[in-house]
Amino acid sequence: MRAHIVWDWNGTLFDDVEVVVAASNAAFAEIDLAPLTVQQYRELYRVPVIGFYEHVMGRTPTAEEWLRMDSRFHRHYEDLRDGCGLTDGAAGALSGWSGSQSLLSMYAHADLLPLVRRLGVEQHFVRVDGRISTSGVSGKSEHLVRHLAAISVEGMDPSRTVLIGDVVDDAVAAAHVGAHAVLFSGGSHARSELERVGVPVADTLAQAVEYARDLVKS
Repeated sequence: MRAHIVWDWNGTLFDDVEVVVAASNAAFAEIDLAPLTVQQYRELYRVPVIGFYEHVMGRTPTAEEWLRMDSRFHRHYEDLRDGCGLTDGAAGALSGWSGSQSLLSMYAHADLLPLVRRLGVEQHFVRVDGRISTSGVSGKSEHLVRHLAAISVEGMDPSRTVLIGDVVDDAVAAAHVGAHAVLFSGGSHARSELERVGVPVADTLAQAVEYARDLVKS
């Protein structure tokens, strides 16, 4: 079976981290919290996002606060999103891989697909899956199980599959299915956080693909 890369989108192939931080700061302003720098965001960020808000606030947000912050985040992000493009080196990394590739994101599928098409990279992927709904999907691990099952009726060979993403949760999802992971330091998590997971950490997408090649060598 050919080697396969599952790519993450936000913060990995899609260079939207600064917009995500700006949208997060807009959400924090709803309850008078001080803004974060990109570096502070990367050091504090965690999945799920409610845990991130709890970490920044030092407490659990009330239901009313959560709704206000979540609504403000999405409005601000959507206003700025179309100004974002592919991460530097993404096009070369995609075209330089000789195996198959797919795209898996927790970003809403209805918003993901038009972005992928607008940025001209859809042809690289045998499948693109965003989040359809939260129903029946507890997180990226289960999302990855369904994604790989949908690519081939025979399933993907985990020893020949590498997930490339920018957060610790990507490595957790890969381990859940027995696949490899490479984490990209240019996204949502600080490099120091990524290094604690024990998988290769790349500073460029080209380097991430090289690590992937090394992991699937037979």
